[in-house]
Amino acid sequence: MFNIKSLLHEKSRASGILVHPTSFPSPFGMGDLGGGAYAFVDFLKSAKQKLWQVLPLGPTGFGDSPYQSFSSFAGNHYLISPEELCKQGWLSEADLADKPWFDPRAIDYGQAIEYKLGLLKKAYENFKATAISAQKAKITKFCNKNDWVEDYALFYALKEHFGGLEWHKWDAPLAKRDVLAMSDARKAHADTINFHKFLQCEFFRQWGELKAYANKAGICIIGDIPIFVASDSADVWASPDLFMLDKNGRPTAVAGVPPDYFSETGQLWGNPLYDWDAHKKSDYAWWCSRIEAVLSMVDIVRIDHFRGFESYWAVPAGEETAINGTWKKGPGKAFFTALKNRLGDLPIIAEDLGEITEAVDKLRVGENLPGMRVLHFAFQPDGKSTHMPHNYENSRTVVYSGTHDNNTTQGWYADAPEHERDYLRRALSVSGNDVAWDLVKFAFSTNALFAIVPIQDIMNLGASDRMNCPGLAQGWWKFRYTEDMLTHHQAAQLEYLAGMFNR
Repeated sequence: MFNIKSLLHEKSRASGILVHPTSFPSPFGMGDLGGGAYAFVDFLKSAKQKLWQVLPLGPTGFGDSPYQSFSSFAGNHYLISPEELCKQGWLSEADLADKPWFDPRAIDYGQAIEYKLGLLKKAYENFKATAISAQKAKITKFCNKNDWVEDYALFYALKEHFGGLEWHKWDAPLAKRDVLAMSDARKAHADTINFHKFLQCEFFRQWGELKAYANKAGICIIGDIPIFVASDSADVWASPDLFMLDKNGRPTAVAGVPPDYFSETGQLWGNPLYDWDAHKKSDYAWWCSRIEAVLSMVDIVRIDHFRGFESYWAVPAGEETAINGTWKKGPGKAFFTALKNRLGDLPIIAEDLGEITEAVDKLRVGENLPGMRVLHFAFQPDGKSTHMPHNYENSRTVVYSGTHDNNTTQGWYADAPEHERDYLRRALSVSGNDVAWDLVKFAFSTNALFAIVPIQDIMNLGASDRMNCPGLAQGWWKFRYTEDMLTHHQAAQLEYLAGMFNR
């Protein structure tokens, strides 16, 4: 097996697939950490692929986006596999027998969450009734090891108590973390708090076993950290002094990006902005803990919107679009120096897409971090696009056919201007009739250190199987595939390309 820890720091060419666990085949309405996940790892191994990239693994909120999580540290308990709970003895086969019908190709989050929550609650009741002291001690040990759990479990319990309201709309003593009110709440909601501790312990157990299985197969997992966190999250509630908030806990300005390739009005993300001066005073301790926690779950981490560390787009709270924002300076080199001082050299990929300045490039290159290139952006007739392989600055690059924010390659090509389609056909000497695999081969052939392709391109899927469209808040993240859609023929093609291009 190759040396996973040194993969980013050596010239070890590798390739792999981007797919989030929610997309895996599963009889329970959405993908999880059960049989579909293990089958995918087996597929990667048979295809001689070394990389599996996932989206953020935290618990999702409104809109079901992995990039709007209730916690930067917790795991998404809806990814817990009911079948794995059966193996633990917390559910029985009878508990799983009476399932509603689920669309095998798209997630209905409302239906799936309602069903899975019922199973999770049943598992917890069985745990309370039958767990021996050693099993209960594992949860205590998990909570003692992860100091974020107490705040997260209380946050979730209070959120349920207040009917899902954002935390700044809770009763003022709890919103402002009054010590006596918090103590009373822990007593009043003890069972719900313990339920969420049980879920987190189980999520991390299941994820840890899956990761170990992948690593043993020679597969490195690339995780994802959104630079910003959700306003309605345990992170902001527990550490309001680290964010730009008013006296009532509402953001005074929010994150986004100006008008770009994806949207004429920019992207208004709505995340609260960091008080970087407050972070600096603690030597960026919260961020160090955050990255350390994610790297305990994955082998390499992609930081989404890397450019925000150099400068970020600040939009006044209350704006309906991101147009009227301004650029503000980020923490820059001091941030990465603090990370290195505490955590050493880090296996980080910098997502440097969008409006990138010379200062952003200087920061990334100075920190020796690989950037990203996306082939969907490459085919400009003048040949000058930085996404075109002949313009890559060096091999410390991660190339994608497209990302989770892009259309599928089939969908992109169908909608692309004819001048881009023509350039692609001439540059690759192809007809365009098999454009998804044309781009897979092109990505693998580049000098980029890593080549990663979305699973939709391996399956030759069209626009209806797109994962996300930036700027459109709802109706995304639903993509699922069925067991028969991963084939031996695809694995053989990937193995062939990996061998041909030394990946």
